[in-house]
Amino acid sequence: MQNSLRILATVMFMGSFGATGAWADDDAIAAAIANEDRSAEHRERDARSRPEVILGLLDLDSGQSVADIFGGGGYYTELLVGVVGPEGTVILHNNTPFSSFVEKELQARYGDNEVPAVVLLKSEVDDLKLTSNSLDAVLMVMSYHDLYQYNPDRGWGHTDVPAFFAQIRAALRPGGKLLIVDHSARDGSGSSAAQTVHRIDAAFARQDIEGNGFRFVAGSDVLGNPDDDRTKMVFDKSIRGKTDRFVLLFEKS
Repeated sequence: MQNSLRILATVMFMGSFGATGAWADDDAIAAAIANEDRSAEHRERDARSRPEVILGLLDLDSGQSVADIFGGGGYYTELLVGVVGPEGTVILHNNTPFSSFVEKELQARYGDNEVPAVVLLKSEVDDLKLTSNSLDAVLMVMSYHDLYQYNPDRGWGHTDVPAFFAQIRAALRPGGKLLIVDHSARDGSGSSAAQTVHRIDAAFARQDIEGNGFRFVAGSDVLGNPDDDRTKMVFDKSIRGKTDRFVLLFEKS
């Protein structure tokens, strides 16, 4: 199933964006990646995250509004600011569990409003506090699987997933995009691996998100790794940063 999903996704990806791989705003994306103010840590991540492809899928324009949900330390937020420009808005969202790891870092970087386009938002999954009909795109990178975790000691209760996506859908404007990148689990495993190894089945993800009011648009296997057997914990030193990852793009239907 995983291979067939990849083949279908790649075909749709090429059909949607052209066989040359050229997207709108390539120059803005390239400039954002080349920004010398980015940290060495973020620059080092580029080779394994391929932001030129991920951001290209969103096809953003200057002045648009995006939410980086569970955005952690803001790797994508920083790049998105360079794409939407000073007239745009990038919401860097974290809930309490995510925020516990990055809050001081983010306050130091963005707390004095030195980057006006960035809005820091701390809110929980049951009340994201997103304004209705305000966003052109939402991305969730390596965090969708967390919706299927249960870890009350870390602040993760049982998430009402349909209610979560209803909030995302309400916040998006008509035609707004939802981009999901996550660690692939074994075919047919559904959401079960989210609890044990922080992975989730790509086919399950697509079915789940389509069932919550989104239309599948395209995908890419650019972050795939056939050498990953998809059973190891994503933090395992032998696979960390090199997991097999799926990329799925949806549109508000």
